[in-house]
Amino acid sequence: MASHTAEAVGARLSPQIDSLIRAAQKGDQGAFETLVRTYDQSVLRLAMNLLRSPEEARDVYQEAFLRVYRNLNTFRFDCSFHTWLYRIVTNICLDHLRKRKVRKEEPSVVETAEGPVDRMASLEEESAHADPERTLWNRQLRERIESALGGLTPRERMVFEMRHYEGLRLRNIGDILGTTEEAAKNCLFRATQKMRAELGDFL
Repeated sequence: MASHTAEAVGARLSPQIDSLIRAAQKGDQGAFETLVRTYDQSVLRLAMNLLRSPEEARDVYQEAFLRVYRNLNTFRFDCSFHTWLYRIVTNICLDHLRKRKVRKEEPSVVETAEGPVDRMASLEEESAHADPERTLWNRQLRERIESALGGLTPRERMVFEMRHYEGLRLRNIGDILGTTEEAAKNCLFRATQKMRAELGDFL
């Protein structure tokens, strides 16, 4: 789904990214700011997708880059910078999900630089004059999807979101979460089964 993920950016600019990291590790503030600009939208989007809360996503964004700043000297190039960065972001998001009280409804609309964006916009009617029945069905489906996501464990939701909203490969998801590709695959399978059970009559 995400054709311009940090993973894709990192793969395309790997030599430049490595040079920026080494410069930033030596104290080059400009290099660090360039790193932030390269990945900031991907980090914010990931946090929004995982938490579906603009306020929490901004908090995660700030905390993630603060951790990167404090720990960049520990980065040893034994994995991609994208994986290392996403590992930091997902760990913070997991903490938020675990601490968050169970809520029946969570917002699907998130704030971006372009204004409010509904994550489920792809399910919206294509015309302002669409069939009212279709409009109702779309709304009900969005509500059921949000409810189904809320029924997943934090780790299941993390894997499901990274696979389907971020478009990451299972191997990368496993690396980010510090587990194996097979474990990520099994987690995705459980999440998918739960989603299908919840959405059964809509599929």
